[in-house]
Amino acid sequence: MNERSVTWSRDALAGKIPVTLVTGFLGSGKTTLISKLLLHPEMRRVAVVINEVGEIGIDHDLVTMSSENITLLANGCICCSVRTDLQETLRDLFAQRRVGEVFDFDRVIVETTGLADPAPVVQTLASDTLLAAHYRLDGLITLVDAVNGSGQIKQQTEAIKQIAIADKIFITKSDLTGSDDIKILSGLIRELNAQAPIELIQNGEVAPSALIDLGLSSSRASDNTLRFLGEALVASDTTEHGGRYLGQRSSSHDASVRTLSLRFTQPFEWTSFTAALELLTTLRGPDLLRMKGIVNVEGEPVVVQGVQHIFHTPVKMDRWPSDDQDSRLVFIVRHMDADVIRQLFQAVGAVTHGKNSK
Repeated sequence: MNERSVTWSRDALAGKIPVTLVTGFLGSGKTTLISKLLLHPEMRRVAVVINEVGEIGIDHDLVTMSSENITLLANGCICCSVRTDLQETLRDLFAQRRVGEVFDFDRVIVETTGLADPAPVVQTLASDTLLAAHYRLDGLITLVDAVNGSGQIKQQTEAIKQIAIADKIFITKSDLTGSDDIKILSGLIRELNAQAPIELIQNGEVAPSALIDLGLSSSRASDNTLRFLGEALVASDTTEHGGRYLGQRSSSHDASVRTLSLRFTQPFEWTSFTAALELLTTLRGPDLLRMKGIVNVEGEPVVVQGVQHIFHTPVKMDRWPSDDQDSRLVFIVRHMDADVIRQLFQAVGAVTHGKNSK
């Protein structure tokens, strides 16, 4: 992510197909949610990639065409099973779309396995040049079982990571437990992920619109830019500067996974910012679960996001989405401290350009 590797395009995201990832631990209700989504009229231009079509139990009356790994539903939705790996599946889908073998879908929803770490899937969309040219990550949805979620958070590393890096969280089976248990579970989720909106759903009933438009769709700044960065969730929180603090909420105890928020009032030069970020990922990449931010690069707003050591192409916004022009970075990390990260950025800035960020 050095300066020479970055080309600021007019709109780096224009025309790319948005991809929504749906994850969640075993028994969280992913299959139920996907099967309900497949029946929805709004899914007529969506390709759904699942682990095995047979697991979904699609009503045969809805199927109009079927091949080895692709099922076309009567409502126009593609259901595609992963037979090799996700990269090949997405490449094949796009190739068939281009030559007209499948319809011109305009969105992809990917279901991961219950034991999967979603980070490599996010990284695939950023690091595979063919996929990155045609697809963009729109958001990561995590389902959490209201009955078993608290225990899974305490015992299962995969469940913790699925929650920590999510853009939105659905608590499922909320009708099977009491409000006190849900409140406790919500608190545990908040300690792992202070930015993601939480919604309660039952029997997989959710409108497709609840899963989309969670990420950046354009370099044109809007309120959605702030929502994507998590700022709208903490709009009532203020800092000593009197402005909104992106991701101000953090873990109330010394958990191994936590949300850290940094704010820099002085603009960065792109070389110093990327040097600091590259050093951080080199030293602690596996513990840098996810990062989002809007960076003031010599007065211009640039949105950055990444998972562990892989970062998506930075997007230069056409304007600032608000009057606040501070650089704001939110890190989801494991066993890391905000002051250490802050000092690293300050030190690299001082060494490379002889000036500190405050």
